[in-house]
Amino acid sequence: MRKFIIEREIPGAGQLSAEQLQAVSQKSCAVLRDMGPQIEWLESYVTADKVYCVYLADSEQSIRQHAEQGGFPANRIEEVTGMISPKTAIG
Repeated sequence: MRKFIIEREIPGAGQLSAEQLQAVSQKSCAVLRDMGPQIEWLESYVTADKVYCVYLADSEQSIRQHAEQGGFPANRIEEVTGMISPKTAIG
């Protein structure tokens, strides 16, 4: 599967309560269960007005389908083509 970063514009995302974040997570997981193994949510990062999600999926279309079924925005979807870290500098 391919790795994707999804940018979701959600005004006030950083102000959501733990309960609200849990509810969003539960909704996402329910949709993923229904969609099957072609898509997997790895993690998300919440900022003031956006949520950045990391997914494994067979296609960008699967990401869009998840967003539509869950009622989540998917304002930008980018496929990850590589990864670097401080270890990259060492060689």
